[in-house]
Amino acid sequence: VGNSSVLTCPPKSNITMVTWKISPKVGGHCTLGYRADQNKTDRTNCSDSMNWKFRPDQDPALEIWQVGIAHEGSYTCEVVATEGNFHKTYNLIVQVPPRLTLYCDDHGNPVCEAAAGKPAAQISWVLESNSTPREEGHDNGTVTVLSKFTAYSTNMTNITCIVSHLAGNQSKSIAC
Repeated sequence: VGNSSVLTCPPKSNITMVTWKISPKVGGHCTLGYRADQNKTDRTNCSDSMNWKFRPDQDPALEIWQVGIAHEGSYTCEVVATEGNFHKTYNLIVQVPPRLTLYCDDHGNPVCEAAAGKPAAQISWVLESNSTPREEGHDNGTVTVLSKFTAYSTNMTNITCIVSHLAGNQSKSIAC
């Protein structure tokens, strides 16, 4: 999420036509087209955040700026050239890093929260804990995971929470 992404098409010489067919998981379909005989491009229902990376007659790649969850879906490039017809399909899945918060609850127990990540993050503690993480799903497909540190010994001074996620790992320490 937040980065730019470039999806490439099969590179062919003597391109007659190129069409990007985009089917997001949420929202309406979108198409980007190019016809060489008219040197004309066309777009239907596409957001301003996606367009040709360069010139479609030289490089028919699609660029998506500031990728968001709404961009998830199927992207198919169809190329018509003198050698034949070619296509390539991508299934774009967007990863969202969670926001890590570590705090002490009313009873002095450390609580680790990995908020609004996609997919759900994994939470662990440096010292072994018998906590069971709770997950809460959100309408936009992200998940918040909450874990409370519980241990048999109460003389711990500094506790570290580790959040593991595909978009990167994070850790924080706290003394309650």
